[in-house]
Amino acid sequence: MKFTIIGAGAIGGVIGSYLVKGGEDVTFVDIDKDHVEKMNTDGLTIESKDNVFTVPVKALTLEELVKREVKLDVVFLCVKALHTKDAVNQFQHLLNEHSIVVSFQNGLCEQDIAAIIGEERTVGCFVNLFADYIRPGYIHYGGVGAVYIGELNKDITPRVEEIVNRLKVWGDAKATDNIEGYLWGKLAYGAILTATALTNEKIADILDSHQYRDMLIELAREVLEVAHLEGIKPEGFDNWEPGLLYPKETAKLDDINRQFDTLVSHLRNYTKTRTGIWRDLAVRKRKTEVPYHLEPIIAKGHKKHVRMGLTETTLRMIKDIEDGKRDLSIENLDLLNGVYLEKKNVYS
Repeated sequence: MKFTIIGAGAIGGVIGSYLVKGGEDVTFVDIDKDHVEKMNTDGLTIESKDNVFTVPVKALTLEELVKREVKLDVVFLCVKALHTKDAVNQFQHLLNEHSIVVSFQNGLCEQDIAAIIGEERTVGCFVNLFADYIRPGYIHYGGVGAVYIGELNKDITPRVEEIVNRLKVWGDAKATDNIEGYLWGKLAYGAILTATALTNEKIADILDSHQYRDMLIELAREVLEVAHLEGIKPEGFDNWEPGLLYPKETAKLDDINRQFDTLVSHLRNYTKTRTGIWRDLAVRKRKTEVPYHLEPIIAKGHKKHVRMGLTETTLRMIKDIEDGKRDLSIENLDLLNGVYLEKKNVYS
C-alpha cells in the first residue's frame, strides 16, 4: 500500500509520522505552503508527553498533488469536515477503480465522500486522538486514543484488515462491523466537548463540575436519541460508554457519575487540555467544523420530532463566537444550563 495523507495537521500528522517510522510509503499533502516546505526541509516533528521525534517526509501542496497526475492508492483524508467536499472534488480524478479513501475525520464525512466517489471506494474511520497543529512542521500529540476502521456496508473486508494491520505501527487500531455506531458514539461525546469549547476552561475542569454535569448528560442524550431513532447502536470508546446515558429510563446516575469521574481522571493525564474547536476559536481565529457535526444531527432529529434545544443552542453560540458576537466564557454554560432546566421543567 502507498499512503497519501491529505491534511497533514493534528490527526494526519500523527498517524502519518508513525506510518513513516514503521517503514511505510507515505506522502503528506497540505494546503499550508509553509507547513509543506518545513516538512520537506526539516522533517515532521511530533511532541508527546514522554517523547519528541522527527521523521523525514515527502510533502506536497494539494495543488502540486493535483498537477502530478499520479494515481493514488490509499488516501487518508484528514481535513476538517467543512473542507471534505472541496478536497475530494480536487483529487477524485487521481483515483482508479482500486483506490480507497479513508475518512480520518470527525462527524459523518463518509456520507459526503461516498456521494462523490462511490461507497465502494469509501472506508469509514473512527479516530479519537488528542493532538494539535502547533506550527509548520510541528505537531503536539497530547494523548493516545482509539482508531476503528470499517466498511460502510458493515463487512469486515481484507482491505479493512490490511489497513488495520498497517496502523499497528501507530497503536491498537481495530476493525469494526459497526463504524456508524462509533461515529455516533463520538458525536454524542463530541457534543459535550463542543460545549466545553464555549469557555476558556479545561475540558477536565468542566466535566468535573457537577454544576453542569446534568446539562451535559442531556446534551449527549439528544444526540443519542437521534441515533436510536435512526436504527444505530452507538459504541463506546476510551472510557466513554453511551449506553450508560441512553435510554434514560434504564440509566443509573451513579454509573454515569463514575464514568465522568473516570474521564476526568484520564483527561488530567493528557497534555492537551482543550479541544481543537477551542483552539480554532481562541487561537487560530477561524471557522470551526462544529456546524458540519451538529447540523446533520439536528436535521435528522427534527424529522424524528426530537427536542434538540441544547444541541441547537450550542451550535448557535459557537456560530456567534465565530462571528465575533459572543465571547468565550463560562457564562455560556450557564445559559445552556438555563435551557436544560427549562426543558426539564416543561417535559418532566
